[in-house]
Amino acid sequence: QVQLVESGGGSVQSGGSLRLSCAASKYTTNRYCMGWFRQAPGKEREGVAAIDSVGMSTYYADSVKGRVTISRDNAKNTLYLQMNSLKPEDTAMYYCAAGPAWEWTQPLSRRSYNYWGQGIQVTVSS
Repeated sequence: QVQLVESGGGSVQSGGSLRLSCAASKYTTNRYCMGWFRQAPGKEREGVAAIDSVGMSTYYADSVKGRVTISRDNAKNTLYLQMNSLKPEDTAMYYCAAGPAWEWTQPLSRRSYNYWGQGIQVTVSS
């Protein structure tokens, strides 16, 4: 089973930046599509960004386009999410997710992913 561990979260002021990382099980990353999701208190978990198994195609939610960049380094089995120009509305628990490439349907849908990290908090103050 794929194991995922997030890191890099924390608190920043509005307009600041954060870089989240997700370490995956060795020798398995290149077979999985991956994504970042977030969930704020009282709200549903939503897709933020996704990337295919080889890093050729990326997808972003309209709310974060132009402010975030998803990338992966398969040699290091690591997924990244660079977030800039952060807003208080970005405050949420962020989750790393992975799903087998052959099961990948909608990139920003939870249904495309089978494995999830524990989550990491991102707080943006005004």
